[in-house]
Amino acid sequence: QGGMQYVGYAEMASAVSNAGGLGIITGLTQPTPEALRKEIKRCRTMTKKPFGVNLTILPALIPADYDAYAKVVAEEKVAMVEIAGGSPKKYIPLFKKAGVKVLHKSATLRHALKARKYGVDLIEIVGYEASIAGGQPGDEIGLWVALTKALKLIKDIPIVASGASATGRQLAAAIAMGAVGITMATRFLATKEAPIQMAIKKKLVEADERSTTIVLGTLSNATRVFKNKIADKIRDIEHDPEFDGDFRAIAPLASGKRTKKMWQQTGDWNGAMWSCGQSVGLIDDIPSCAELMERIVANAEKRLKACANVVIASKL
Repeated sequence: QGGMQYVGYAEMASAVSNAGGLGIITGLTQPTPEALRKEIKRCRTMTKKPFGVNLTILPALIPADYDAYAKVVAEEKVAMVEIAGGSPKKYIPLFKKAGVKVLHKSATLRHALKARKYGVDLIEIVGYEASIAGGQPGDEIGLWVALTKALKLIKDIPIVASGASATGRQLAAAIAMGAVGITMATRFLATKEAPIQMAIKKKLVEADERSTTIVLGTLSNATRVFKNKIADKIRDIEHDPEFDGDFRAIAPLASGKRTKKMWQQTGDWNGAMWSCGQSVGLIDDIPSCAELMERIVANAEKRLKACANVVIASKL
């Protein structure tokens, strides 16, 4: 499960872990490091299975005491930390000492290679079709190519595929290519346990693969979001000839407070900017996490077995 701002609470993480995945608490969803500690402890009352914490390092956009959040993650000894946005280098010794596995969410192959050099335990390679954040011009590379190249160049640590995944077919494809698994975020929004308004879940079912767009690309922070009125307004500002690149012109529309209110109170899918991958086009129901995971694993097994049957020794 990928980190999801104002969605990755203990309810979401525990449901995914109990279903056989690795649930993730989104660190900066909690207002303070000590609040994160309480959320980790709360999650432990809801599952006995391993779970992790996402720590997205974006100081320019999200001012936070990242050192203190990292310290809590290490002290609580969660199974894994998913670091996104910034470099994991500073925190790797802290996490290693605590026995916390470090996964780096790499938006590009160059980031993956740097993370490997710094000593992370796993790499999550992200395709452009995912609910990306932080992309720069030229980074518009889909998972099909990004994963293939990452597997070719990185052979000593496991690689997880991230990019619009929602089905067993995709899990089977990733494993067949050499990845150890997939990350899903958008798909988990449309589950019974996701702590968001039902109106948004229903909209995800109605949407198709053309229902996303890219914003903030002019600021070298390309982010894939659900295509709605707020996203359109942001794009209009970005493409205005008089726009000088000052994020303050966009900030009120991109505010996390708007998104939190949408998820938890209004359910107005048009009322905020919210991350969404192209996997939204593969969502057609709202199952429990357990039902979803069972289906994905069963379908992946079916496809992998079918693949084995097409491997025939040459008679020549």
